[in-house]
Amino acid sequence: MSERPKPLVVITRKLPEPVEARMAQLFDVRVNADDRPMSHLDLVGAVREADVLVPTITDRIDRAVIEKAGERLKLIANFGNGVDNIDVAAAHERGVYVTNTPSVLNEDTADMTMALILAVPRRLVEGANLLQSAEPWAGWSPTWMLGRRIWGKKLGIVGMGRIGTAVARRARAFGLEIHYHNRRRVDPQTEKQLGATYWESLDQMLARADIISVNCPSTPATFHLLSARRLALAQSHAFIVNTARGDVIDEKAMIEMIDEGRLAGAGLDVFETTPSSNARLMKLAASGKVVLLPHMGSATLEGRIDMGEKVIINVRTLMDGHRPPDRILPGRV
Repeated sequence: MSERPKPLVVITRKLPEPVEARMAQLFDVRVNADDRPMSHLDLVGAVREADVLVPTITDRIDRAVIEKAGERLKLIANFGNGVDNIDVAAAHERGVYVTNTPSVLNEDTADMTMALILAVPRRLVEGANLLQSAEPWAGWSPTWMLGRRIWGKKLGIVGMGRIGTAVARRARAFGLEIHYHNRRRVDPQTEKQLGATYWESLDQMLARADIISVNCPSTPATFHLLSARRLALAQSHAFIVNTARGDVIDEKAMIEMIDEGRLAGAGLDVFETTPSSNARLMKLAASGKVVLLPHMGSATLEGRIDMGEKVIINVRTLMDGHRPPDRILPGRV
């Protein structure tokens, strides 16, 4: 009895060595050794040949790419939690499954969110940079590098899903009051454990929060959820922290408000535009009003390996004739 041929799995970016090695044992794998983002033509070529495409957030798998897919393509197994880089509806129309890697990045992303919640009000990056500058440190004084206390402040969480809840658990240990806005209210037991206050009105929560943490996914409904109008409701001493997706915030409006002193600052791990091309945002970072990170929220070795295991499970389940456990349906993102 002949063995079933291994599926061709095309991986668009370099993955951690343990993940690639495990995939190579199980599948016929084509890797991206130079780790450069694949072009539109490269992606079209991949979907024409592959049984499974493993893209990342840097790959735009739109309808134009999916419509070029060959008959072999059965699965787009995204190496990441969000699938806003994939046209899920177009894939569904062609009978191609789309999966993601949920849950494995919750704690890592929550850690980074908490790091920014601490770093921005306490001016940690600004202080660290000062010690590395050409100017010698003049020494301590009572009025030097004063930040803002976070103990007792109100944290407004926009999106109380798995990551938002993990952020709330950390923040409560730091003495922050937990407030949240979500599509659905969390269960009473979780609210009680966190001492969390639910706000049906996002506007009302924003007007009361000292720190606003964005932890909701990017969907058509959340595009510019924190619009210029809503940002204007925030208190002038409030800080914005975003480790979710850049387009949830009207970045231009936020920059203007920070620059004009109508917001105290921001900690950003994601951007609506590439930060290096936004001169105003980089200027605010240089002045210490914002802390910018290069999308590091989930960047731990353990997290990346766990993501790879999720991808492998989805591929193997499909090849065994079953529906992948982490499949995404149109409108369910």
